[in-house]
Amino acid sequence: MASSNHPLAALLNQGLEAWDDLVSRLSALTLGQIWCAVNYHPFPRPVNLAIFAIVLVAQIPRLARWWATRTESRRVVRFRWPVPKEVTEGWTGRALDEPGLFAHEKDDTLLPPEAGRTGSPTRKHLTCYDPATGFHLTTLPLLTAEEVSEQILRAHNAQPRWAKTTWAQRQSFLRSLKAWVLDDMEGIVRVACRDTGKTKVDAVFGEILTTLSKIDWLLQYGEKTLSPEKRPTTMLLAHKVSKVHYQPLGTTLALVSWNYSFHNLLSPLLASLFAGNSCVIKCSEQVAWSSAWFFGGVRRCLEACGHDPEVIQLVICLPEVAETVTRNPLVRHITFIGSEPVGRKVAAAAADIMVPTCIELGGKDPAFLLPSADIDFFASTFLRGAFQSAGQNCIGIELFLVPRSLYPRFLSLITPRVSALRTGLDVGSLISHTPIPRLESILDGAVSQGARILAGGKQYHHPGFPQGAYFEPTLIVDVKMDMEVARTELFAPVMTVVPYDDVDEAIGWLNAGRFGLGGGVYGANKKECESVAERLECGMVAINDFGVFYLNQAMPFGGVKASGHGRFGGPEGLRSLCHVKAITKDRLFSLIRTPIPGAVDFPLPPDSTSWGFLRGLVRLAYDPRWWFKLLGLGEVLQNASG
Repeated sequence: MASSNHPLAALLNQGLEAWDDLVSRLSALTLGQIWCAVNYHPFPRPVNLAIFAIVLVAQIPRLARWWATRTESRRVVRFRWPVPKEVTEGWTGRALDEPGLFAHEKDDTLLPPEAGRTGSPTRKHLTCYDPATGFHLTTLPLLTAEEVSEQILRAHNAQPRWAKTTWAQRQSFLRSLKAWVLDDMEGIVRVACRDTGKTKVDAVFGEILTTLSKIDWLLQYGEKTLSPEKRPTTMLLAHKVSKVHYQPLGTTLALVSWNYSFHNLLSPLLASLFAGNSCVIKCSEQVAWSSAWFFGGVRRCLEACGHDPEVIQLVICLPEVAETVTRNPLVRHITFIGSEPVGRKVAAAAADIMVPTCIELGGKDPAFLLPSADIDFFASTFLRGAFQSAGQNCIGIELFLVPRSLYPRFLSLITPRVSALRTGLDVGSLISHTPIPRLESILDGAVSQGARILAGGKQYHHPGFPQGAYFEPTLIVDVKMDMEVARTELFAPVMTVVPYDDVDEAIGWLNAGRFGLGGGVYGANKKECESVAERLECGMVAINDFGVFYLNQAMPFGGVKASGHGRFGGPEGLRSLCHVKAITKDRLFSLIRTPIPGAVDFPLPPDSTSWGFLRGLVRLAYDPRWWFKLLGLGEVLQNASG
């Protein structure tokens, strides 16, 4: 230890003494002494008061505008939209002998009384029914190509007026719609369940939570996302200001799938409206009944808020008519959610009219269990991931890759739980009977190749609703990656389990596949989980969870490879519905402008002045060596005048 007479020790002691003295002096000051020191006066002088009054008065218009905008944006307009009788307690419909979209062609008593008054006697119709019970809901007339074109034109004509609405008006509309969802949540859930066969729990997860998350993100971040964004500039443009502006495209088209009839309809519609566009929705024929009711609620909200409901249009038509919709020249953007074959046709049609697309085609999402995964804790997550909405979930877990070390425990834990699932209560119905023969064939083929079915594996005949489209919750194990069951999107309540020995090899299996939508990684080692997540070739990954990347609507949603392209959700999705325009202007407008130096003005000087000037300019702006920058500056000054 240094002695007390060391010079550094003496200097340190002096410093400490000075600090103690300063603290003592400050602590002795009274509040009045401090006020005087900073020239504070409890009673303002007349001059100060006059200045304050002038500043305050000058700010009154701005404050008034801010308050009016804030008040408008928070305005909630409540409205009534009665639920259909088909979802009331105790309602029982007519059970169809052969449930199907064209059941009316075999039984014309299913046609509505006004069928003869819907236009041509050859007009086609659509039978709407509950796939869980087989109950007939209604039979709707289908639109012709000409009628659909008229709808698109109406949306196109209504768009300019909607584009002039303020952020506050759009936010008020969203808050009003949110209030409807919260107030009538049970009715919305019942309608979704009636048309898709899902359970109420599945409907809340997939329809309500996601939609409210979408609305809240638009309310909190939509305006900021689409407001002009300042971008950095360069030394040569230091006197300029550069901003990116996001402007409405016009009329957008969304062709959406049936698995989440409420959310899939509202998500592209609300994003498009918030961006200032009009929107045409082409719903799936499978959920035309619920889509019409949901869509009617949104139109009613627009009317209640004082806006033209024609800015949105719902198209109910057959695929051959839908193809003409995707080629309509008034459409400026297309969102598609559905199957790969149809997605390819949509992409080709969009290419014909040169418009951007966002295409989501599903996938074969894996749950990648690392050897450190806590399978006891995550067992319930695995079941929810596989059997949510009877597996009819584009980001549902279709593959479970389980290390050999965990394989026996995984099977002993999961098998009794899958066997205990109650069809019709825990797991809802399929959307129709159509997929059942295909599912049974794929499963039988896997068994013939060595796989084992430990639960389910076949159609379920509901004792109360024999016309319902049910499939038993299924657990198939000992699956190999070259089997069809491991390569094909099943979209069904089937839990497919693949054992693996090496992590790198298993990642290679997945990355060699056609799909790349989402996935999940489970393990106790953070770095290992993150490493696997980075290496998976897909659009989204949840670590130690299932599908939460979609519940967070700040995140972009979409896949790679055969799972599609483009993103919806988050800033990326919202901005994709806009024209992106770059605007650059003088920082001090009209005071500092950009002249053309004589060295590069037309006609060019006959000597090497131009070259010397430009060489100096390049050196000055981009050469990292300071002495070359000085040389460049000299050349610029020497040759600038030409």
